[in-house]
Amino acid sequence: MIHEFQLRVQPHEAANEQSLKRYISRDKGFDERTITAVRVLRRSIDARQRTIYVNLMVRVFVNEQPTMEEYVSREYGNVEGRQPVIVVGAGPAGLFAALKLIENGLRPIVVERGRDVRTRKVDLASISRTHKVNPESNYCFGEGGAGAYSDGKLYTRSKKRGSVEGVLNIFCQHGASPTILADAHPHIGTDKLPRVIENIRSRIIECGGEVHFGTRMDELLIKDNRICGIRTCKGEILAPAVILATGHSAKDVYRWLHSNNVALEAKGFAVGVRLEHPSELIDQIQYHSPKGRGKYLPAAEYSFTTQVDGRGVYSFCMCPGGVVIPSASAANELLVNGMSPSHRGGAWSNSGMVVQVNPEDVLLPDMRLDCEGIESVPDDSPLRVMNFQERLERLCWVMGNCRQTAPAQRMTDFVRGKLSYDLPRSSYAPGLVSSPLHFWLPKFVSTRLQRGFEHFGRSSRGFLTSEATMIGVETRTSSPVRIVRDNDTLQHVGIAGLFPCGEGAGYAGGIVSAAVDGERCAIAAKEYLGL
Repeated sequence: MIHEFQLRVQPHEAANEQSLKRYISRDKGFDERTITAVRVLRRSIDARQRTIYVNLMVRVFVNEQPTMEEYVSREYGNVEGRQPVIVVGAGPAGLFAALKLIENGLRPIVVERGRDVRTRKVDLASISRTHKVNPESNYCFGEGGAGAYSDGKLYTRSKKRGSVEGVLNIFCQHGASPTILADAHPHIGTDKLPRVIENIRSRIIECGGEVHFGTRMDELLIKDNRICGIRTCKGEILAPAVILATGHSAKDVYRWLHSNNVALEAKGFAVGVRLEHPSELIDQIQYHSPKGRGKYLPAAEYSFTTQVDGRGVYSFCMCPGGVVIPSASAANELLVNGMSPSHRGGAWSNSGMVVQVNPEDVLLPDMRLDCEGIESVPDDSPLRVMNFQERLERLCWVMGNCRQTAPAQRMTDFVRGKLSYDLPRSSYAPGLVSSPLHFWLPKFVSTRLQRGFEHFGRSSRGFLTSEATMIGVETRTSSPVRIVRDNDTLQHVGIAGLFPCGEGAGYAGGIVSAAVDGERCAIAAKEYLGL
């Protein structure tokens, strides 16, 4: 027989299948010898009290062998010779759009400005070693998009627009561990995600699709307000539909669209810093124990949010046991992000600590940053938030001595408005330089961060500490521009056959939500083509 149970157990009881069998046999009255398998369907950790519990939904097989697959596979047929659809960008939105096109009998032609996910690692290492950024292949551009080498977290709160579980199943089908289907906050890890991405690319090619690296889209080909293809750095590609999934850092695409009167609008985002603590300290705080996480618990996560003067201040993209990375996508700019390997066993834990910024906020006197080399834009420009983002990244680069050495400050010194005369050790490979972030960050941001940190320190004793390092700046939390599309057809409001897609178009925020939006745009493209 097969039974399903909700369990609330201690960490050592949830450690492995054998310990779960022992617990279930005691709690439910089964003979342990008759339990052939226990499959975990859902798992979350409740660390709100001093006694830590693991909440589980389990499927128990009694005198029966498990025959059901741990994940649901999709069927992908051959689409050679079928109607082509161009997909610009090989991030999660683009790759999942391509898979969904194949499911629906269309042939995807994927163009990616960066390099393949393995070769791309050479360019990432070069940033830390030489402090030089390849503008076409970096942490933001390349196969897998920004998520490939910036953590691979699969948690999303956006579950109304498509099947999150379906996306996770596709990841499993292409090599991810089925544990992501059970975990409350699923995570593949930057060490394992590249192989999954390679498998997805192989699937696309095996089915008759195309994937072209080092192929930057320079312009859309539009005739009579209708898409007829794209022009790339290598020549023209013709097709009656284009899914535009360029990611949130393709500033050249935004500029081309604006200069060619393609409807855009400024979009709010969030800016701040990366905050890095020793992972042992975060474990002690979150698990309420000087012993930290012990033998059976994972590296601790946290999530903080508050309101300061009408704007949200919150943690973002928390990376337990991870590292801080340089995420510039062009020369003369400096910004950071975080990532974690699958085991999350590093000595530090980090997260973005950011302040909500609305389009009208960038027009405030305090937010008008004076930066040499970046031209201002009109106050009503849809690129005004992007312009502020660029200026802050340029200012940070200057404060980092015009290299990828990041300006940094102890957390307590920032709150007190003092320069840090020394800095803790850090995972940030290019190096840190002590800098008064409280002084040169816009007051709109710095004062809210200071008050937010004080609030978080009161609610979680030990979090506000001199052992924590603020590293500047975190600016690529989401797109600063939205490419306007119709809510029903998902096409651009003025160009038939153009489907703005994913995080870069302003309609997603992370790997899973971008993948879901990519699938939706692929289905919309099929409907547009009348197939």
